Amino acid sequence: MLTPEGLRAARGLLNWGVRDLAAASGVAWTTISQFENGRGIRKATADKILAAFDRQGVEIVATEEKTGATIQMKRAQND
Repeated sequence: MLTPEGLRAARGLLNWGVRDLAAASGVAWTTISQFENGRGIRKATADKILAAFDRQGVEIVATEEKTGATIQMKRAQND
């Protein structure tokens, strides 16, 4: 589940502005900004945003029991 708090935290972890995330996800920066400010978001749009973070090794985890999110950087795979 994507939350505004988790989205802001993930952007901060990557040092991304709203426009950086928009370019990486294919989602309009205005949609991202509106979501961060409390407006709802479609599941398909959230999935695009989550996929953009996943490609950078960032996973957003949020549950019904917890407010916000946990951000984790995936470790590089050693071949």
